[in-house]
Amino acid sequence: MDTQIKNWKKNDHIKGMLCILAAAFGFSLMTFFVRLSGNVPTMQKAFFRNAVAAVISFFMLLTSREKFHIKKSSFGDIFFRCLFGTSGLIANFYAIDRLSIADANMLNKLSPFFAILLSIPILKEVPKKVDVIATVIAFIGALFIIRPTAGFAAIPALIGLYGGFGAGTAYVFVRRLGRKGERTPVIVFCFSMFSCIVTAPFMIFDFHPMELWQIGCLILAGVFASLGQFGITSAYKFAPAKEISVFDYTQVIFAAIWGMLFFDELPVVLSIIGYVLIIGVAFVRWRINLKAGD
Repeated sequence: MDTQIKNWKKNDHIKGMLCILAAAFGFSLMTFFVRLSGNVPTMQKAFFRNAVAAVISFFMLLTSREKFHIKKSSFGDIFFRCLFGTSGLIANFYAIDRLSIADANMLNKLSPFFAILLSIPILKEVPKKVDVIATVIAFIGALFIIRPTAGFAAIPALIGLYGGFGAGTAYVFVRRLGRKGERTPVIVFCFSMFSCIVTAPFMIFDFHPMELWQIGCLILAGVFASLGQFGITSAYKFAPAKEISVFDYTQVIFAAIWGMLFFDELPVVLSIIGYVLIIGVAFVRWRINLKAGD
């Protein structure tokens, strides 16, 4: 019986790892297609990306037993999840168009460290010493990517940094919603619809006609973003975050590959130092948390 339980746990770990790798692959392709769509306004790109996710989550809820029911205690948390998630997404898309896609993805991947900080006031969770040290080192790594001495050139990087903050804050509210038993499709649908409502006026008053291939790129961005969202949700159902979260950083590797192959983007030395610091400290934190659970 013990051997069978161990095998189940091992299989779930493998499934979780594969799901999070699929999510990282999906999010990196979302970034790729957002960049590939060309000179389309950021708000227009954000609208199309979320419209696809809204449609997918709408049909998932439509076929569910509880339909569109939302717990009364969830309304406030859903609003803040939508607010910070939408502003973070717009900031991330803005950065994608103005930085290398590897840099933009790396700044967005600071979200777990922001989540550690925001968990203190929102979830009343006191971080471990290793989490505090890891967060400080991660932000030092971010400075190598932002390179403040670059003057106005650093503005897109700072906006990209806010994208990581928005995502990290949104994840904290998602975690609180999970504690309340709120369903994933409900959270995804509310976020996607909120984002569409926010970006729609900008798109209407500053709509840029798109060619068919650009529409196709943005639809594919939405499809792969949905793969990422549902992939990462499934991953954490199979295995706890402490066991598999580090594999989420493969998104930066995938993004760097797309950048080199299709946009002739080679990361500068300072950016590479930043990648090593952030991914390295994430790996060390993962190993320490994994051993603590043994």
